[in-house]
Amino acid sequence: MDWKKGIDISIPYRTENEATSAWYVGPIKIEPVRADGWVGSVKEGGSVNFRDITLNPHGNGTHTECVGHIAPECQSINQHLNQWMFDAELISITPEQQGEDLVITKNQIIKALGEKRPEALILRTLPNEEGKLHLNYSNTNPAYLEASAAKWMAENGIDHLLLDLPSVDREVDGGALAAHRAFWAYPENTRLHATITELIFVPSNVKDGSYLLNLQVAPIENDASPSRPVLYSRD
Repeated sequence: MDWKKGIDISIPYRTENEATSAWYVGPIKIEPVRADGWVGSVKEGGSVNFRDITLNPHGNGTHTECVGHIAPECQSINQHLNQWMFDAELISITPEQQGEDLVITKNQIIKALGEKRPEALILRTLPNEEGKLHLNYSNTNPAYLEASAAKWMAENGIDHLLLDLPSVDREVDGGALAAHRAFWAYPENTRLHATITELIFVPSNVKDGSYLLNLQVAPIENDASPSRPVLYSRD
Protein backbone atom coordinates (compact mmCIF):
# COMPACT_ATOMS: atom_id res chain seq x y z
CA MET A 1 0.00 0.00 0.00
CA ASP A 2 1.38 3.40 -0.99
CA TRP A 3 0.84 5.76 1.95
CA LYS A 4 1.81 8.71 -0.25
CA LYS A 5 -1.25 8.21 -2.46
CA GLY A 6 -4.12 8.84 -0.09
CA ILE A 7 -7.40 10.11 -1.57
CA ASP A 8 -8.82 12.96 0.49
CA ILE A 9 -12.62 12.86 0.33
CA SER A 10 -13.29 15.84 2.59
CA ILE A 11 -14.81 19.17 1.60
CA PRO A 12 -12.82 22.08 3.09
CA TYR A 13 -14.28 24.76 5.31
CA ARG A 14 -14.08 28.04 3.41
CA THR A 15 -15.02 31.66 4.00
CA GLU A 16 -16.33 32.29 0.48
CA ASN A 17 -20.06 32.58 -0.16
CA GLU A 18 -19.84 29.75 -2.70
CA ALA A 19 -18.54 27.33 -0.05
CA THR A 20 -20.56 24.18 0.58
CA SER A 21 -23.22 24.74 3.22
CA ALA A 22 -26.40 23.32 4.69
CA TRP A 23 -28.99 24.03 7.37
CA TYR A 24 -29.10 27.76 6.62
CA VAL A 25 -25.68 28.53 8.08
CA GLY A 26 -23.44 31.08 6.41
CA PRO A 27 -19.76 30.61 5.54
CA ILE A 28 -17.26 30.21 8.34
CA LYS A 29 -15.63 33.35 9.73
CA ILE A 30 -11.89 33.68 10.28
CA GLU A 31 -11.00 36.96 11.96
CA PRO A 32 -7.84 38.28 13.65
CA VAL A 33 -7.95 38.79 17.40
CA ARG A 34 -7.86 42.46 18.36
CA ALA A 35 -6.99 43.51 21.91
CA ASP A 36 -5.42 46.58 23.54
CA GLY A 37 -4.07 47.96 20.29
CA TRP A 38 -2.65 44.62 19.15
CA VAL A 39 -3.94 42.79 16.09
CA GLY A 40 -3.41 39.14 15.19
CA SER A 41 -2.70 39.84 11.53
CA VAL A 42 0.75 40.19 9.99
CA LYS A 43 -0.84 41.97 7.03
CA GLU A 44 -2.21 44.60 9.41
CA GLY A 45 1.06 45.03 11.29
CA GLY A 46 0.85 42.29 13.90
CA SER A 47 3.81 40.06 14.73
CA VAL A 48 1.90 36.84 13.99
CA ASN A 49 -1.38 35.65 12.52
CA PHE A 50 -3.64 34.81 15.47
CA ARG A 51 -7.21 34.27 14.35
CA ASP A 52 -10.56 33.25 15.79
CA ILE A 53 -12.61 30.78 13.74
CA THR A 54 -16.40 30.57 13.89
CA LEU A 55 -18.00 27.56 12.22
CA ASN A 56 -20.77 25.01 12.43
CA PRO A 57 -19.47 21.48 11.78
CA HIS A 58 -22.89 20.21 10.66
CA GLY A 59 -23.36 22.92 8.05
CA ASN A 60 -19.99 24.13 6.80
CA GLY A 61 -18.11 21.10 5.50
CA THR A 62 -17.17 17.48 6.01
CA HIS A 63 -17.86 16.43 9.58
CA THR A 64 -18.14 13.28 11.65
CA GLU A 65 -20.80 12.92 14.31
CA CYS A 66 -21.67 10.50 17.09
CA VAL A 67 -24.95 9.72 18.83
CA GLY A 68 -24.53 12.93 20.81
CA HIS A 69 -26.08 14.63 17.78
CA ILE A 70 -29.52 13.34 18.79
CA ALA A 71 -29.12 12.52 22.51
CA PRO A 72 -29.92 14.87 25.41
CA GLU A 73 -26.91 13.66 27.36
CA CYS A 74 -23.47 14.94 26.39
CA GLN A 75 -21.67 12.57 24.03
CA SER A 76 -18.42 13.59 22.35
CA ILE A 77 -17.12 12.37 19.01
CA ASN A 78 -13.61 12.93 20.37
CA GLN A 79 -14.27 10.37 23.10
CA HIS A 80 -16.15 7.77 21.08
CA LEU A 81 -14.00 7.66 17.94
CA ASN A 82 -10.91 5.93 19.31
CA GLN A 83 -9.92 3.91 16.24
CA TRP A 84 -8.92 5.61 13.01
CA MET A 85 -8.22 2.91 10.42
CA PHE A 86 -11.02 0.84 8.92
CA ASP A 87 -11.76 -1.62 6.17
CA ALA A 88 -14.08 0.33 3.88
CA GLU A 89 -16.19 -0.21 0.80
CA LEU A 90 -17.09 2.54 -1.67
CA ILE A 91 -20.35 2.14 -3.56
CA SER A 92 -22.15 4.48 -5.97
CA ILE A 93 -25.94 4.70 -5.94
CA THR A 94 -28.53 6.69 -7.88
CA PRO A 95 -31.24 7.56 -5.33
CA GLU A 96 -34.74 6.36 -6.19
CA GLN A 97 -37.51 8.86 -6.91
CA GLN A 98 -40.28 8.50 -4.32
CA GLY A 99 -42.84 11.25 -4.81
CA GLU A 100 -40.97 14.53 -4.32
CA ASP A 101 -38.07 12.78 -2.59
CA LEU A 102 -34.87 11.04 -3.66
CA VAL A 103 -34.17 8.07 -1.41
CA ILE A 104 -31.27 5.63 -0.99
CA THR A 105 -32.92 2.32 -0.19
CA LYS A 106 -31.96 -0.77 1.74
CA ASN A 107 -32.31 -2.94 -1.36
CA GLN A 108 -29.96 -0.71 -3.35
CA ILE A 109 -27.29 -0.96 -0.67
CA ILE A 110 -27.61 -4.73 -0.28
CA LYS A 111 -27.36 -5.17 -4.05
CA ALA A 112 -24.30 -2.93 -4.31
CA LEU A 113 -22.47 -4.62 -1.43
CA GLY A 114 -23.22 -8.21 -2.34
CA GLU A 115 -21.66 -10.41 0.34
CA LYS A 116 -19.36 -7.67 1.67
CA ARG A 117 -19.95 -6.28 5.17
CA PRO A 118 -17.27 -3.63 5.75
CA GLU A 119 -16.58 -1.74 8.96
CA ALA A 120 -17.06 1.50 7.05
CA LEU A 121 -19.39 2.17 4.13
CA ILE A 122 -18.88 5.12 1.79
CA LEU A 123 -21.91 6.16 -0.26
CA ARG A 124 -21.37 8.23 -3.40
CA THR A 125 -24.61 9.47 -4.94
CA LEU A 126 -25.08 9.74 -8.69
CA PRO A 127 -24.88 11.88 -10.67
CA ASN A 128 -21.56 12.86 -9.08
CA GLU A 129 -20.99 16.47 -10.01
CA GLU A 130 -18.17 18.72 -8.78
CA GLY A 131 -20.87 21.24 -7.94
CA LYS A 132 -21.17 19.32 -4.66
CA LEU A 133 -18.03 21.20 -3.62
CA HIS A 134 -19.89 24.51 -3.76
CA LEU A 135 -23.54 23.62 -3.20
CA ASN A 136 -25.87 25.30 -0.73
CA TYR A 137 -28.18 22.47 0.29
CA SER A 138 -30.54 24.59 2.38
CA ASN A 139 -34.20 24.29 1.39
CA THR A 140 -33.43 21.90 -1.51
CA ASN A 141 -34.83 18.65 -0.06
CA PRO A 142 -31.64 16.65 -0.77
CA ALA A 143 -31.58 12.88 -1.14
CA TYR A 144 -31.55 10.91 2.09
CA LEU A 145 -31.27 7.39 3.48
CA GLU A 146 -34.18 5.04 4.05
CA ALA A 147 -34.43 4.31 7.79
CA SER A 148 -34.60 0.58 7.14
CA ALA A 149 -31.26 0.84 5.32
CA ALA A 150 -29.68 2.46 8.38
CA LYS A 151 -31.16 -0.25 10.60
CA TRP A 152 -29.78 -2.95 8.31
CA MET A 153 -26.31 -1.39 8.54
CA ALA A 154 -26.45 -1.42 12.33
CA GLU A 155 -27.50 -5.06 12.32
CA ASN A 156 -24.74 -6.06 9.90
CA GLY A 157 -21.68 -4.58 11.55
CA ILE A 158 -21.33 -1.41 9.50
CA ASP A 159 -20.14 0.96 12.21
CA HIS A 160 -19.08 3.97 10.16
CA LEU A 161 -21.20 5.51 7.42
CA LEU A 162 -19.85 8.21 5.12
CA LEU A 163 -21.95 9.95 2.47
CA ASP A 164 -21.91 12.99 0.20
CA LEU A 165 -25.15 14.46 1.54
CA PRO A 166 -25.87 16.92 4.37
CA SER A 167 -27.85 14.34 6.34
CA VAL A 168 -28.91 10.71 6.40
CA ASP A 169 -32.44 11.98 7.07
CA ARG A 170 -34.91 14.10 5.14
CA GLU A 171 -34.25 17.83 5.43
CA VAL A 172 -37.71 18.43 6.89
CA ASP A 173 -38.94 15.39 8.79
CA GLY A 174 -40.67 16.87 11.82
CA GLY A 175 -37.73 15.97 14.05
CA ALA A 176 -38.12 12.22 13.54
CA LEU A 177 -34.46 11.62 12.59
CA ALA A 178 -35.41 8.02 11.83
CA ALA A 179 -32.22 7.04 10.00
CA HIS A 180 -29.97 8.60 12.65
CA ARG A 181 -31.82 6.72 15.37
CA ALA A 182 -31.78 3.45 13.45
CA PHE A 183 -28.07 3.62 12.66
CA TRP A 184 -27.15 4.32 16.28
CA ALA A 185 -29.84 1.92 17.60
CA TYR A 186 -30.88 4.78 19.86
CA PRO A 187 -32.06 4.67 22.58
CA GLU A 188 -32.68 0.93 23.02
CA ASN A 189 -29.15 -0.40 22.40
CA THR A 190 -27.09 2.69 21.65
CA ARG A 191 -24.00 2.19 19.51
CA LEU A 192 -21.68 4.75 21.08
CA HIS A 193 -18.76 3.76 18.85
CA ALA A 194 -20.66 4.21 15.58
CA THR A 195 -20.21 7.36 13.50
CA ILE A 196 -21.82 9.16 10.59
CA THR A 197 -19.74 11.38 8.31
CA GLU A 198 -21.65 13.78 6.08
CA LEU A 199 -20.80 16.22 3.28
CA ILE A 200 -17.93 14.25 1.79
CA PHE A 201 -16.99 14.35 -1.89
CA VAL A 202 -15.55 11.34 -3.73
CA PRO A 203 -14.05 12.32 -7.10
CA SER A 204 -15.53 10.50 -10.08
CA ASN A 205 -12.17 8.98 -11.03
CA VAL A 206 -12.12 7.01 -7.77
CA LYS A 207 -13.48 3.55 -8.52
CA ASP A 208 -16.01 1.68 -6.42
CA GLY A 209 -14.42 -1.08 -4.38
CA SER A 210 -12.45 -1.90 -1.25
CA TYR A 211 -10.21 0.64 0.48
CA LEU A 212 -8.48 1.31 3.75
CA LEU A 213 -10.05 4.34 5.40
CA ASN A 214 -8.23 6.72 7.71
CA LEU A 215 -10.82 8.81 9.54
CA GLN A 216 -9.53 11.70 11.62
CA VAL A 217 -11.48 14.40 13.45
CA ALA A 218 -10.40 17.64 15.05
CA PRO A 219 -10.11 16.84 18.80
CA ILE A 220 -13.08 18.92 19.88
CA GLU A 221 -15.35 17.75 22.70
CA ASN A 222 -18.64 18.04 20.83
CA ASP A 223 -21.23 15.79 19.21
CA ALA A 224 -19.60 16.50 15.84
CA SER A 225 -16.29 17.79 14.58
CA PRO A 226 -14.71 18.74 11.24
CA SER A 227 -13.09 15.64 9.79
CA ARG A 228 -10.78 14.42 7.04
CA PRO A 229 -11.49 10.93 5.70
CA VAL A 230 -8.69 9.62 3.49
CA LEU A 231 -8.89 6.48 1.34
CA TYR A 232 -6.00 4.19 0.43
CA SER A 233 -6.30 1.79 -2.47
CA ARG A 234 -5.71 -1.88 -1.80
CA ASP A 235 -4.46 -2.48 -5.36
